Amino acid sequence: MQLADAAPEIAIEDRSLHLPVHGTTVTAEDLRVRMVLACDFDGAIQIDASQVETVGQAVLQLLVAARAEAREAGHEFEIVNPSTAFVQRVQACGLAEAVGLSEEEFPS
Repeated sequence: MQLADAAPEIAIEDRSLHLPVHGTTVTAEDLRVRMVLACDFDGAIQIDASQVETVGQAVLQLLVAARAEAREAGHEFEIVNPSTAFVQRVQACGLAEAVGLSEEEFPS
């Protein structure tokens, strides 16, 4: 079995990943695997954070590492549609720049 078979939700044409509603240490391992698979293809990586209600340290660490690795490999890395809860947590942890959130995405 090839690695691509292990995560059918990542098609070569669609490299966007959806963060879970509750990003915990338990969900981080699955997310890590999906991020590794997405990085195996050329092009931009999009992380959809629209459904996030809570996000823990393990998921934040993955996002920081994934963005750094994507940039080193010359890939674009973007968090799209971040929920207010996601943005507030990232801001509170001082990780906005590290995960690539722009000032426009901060709640007023």
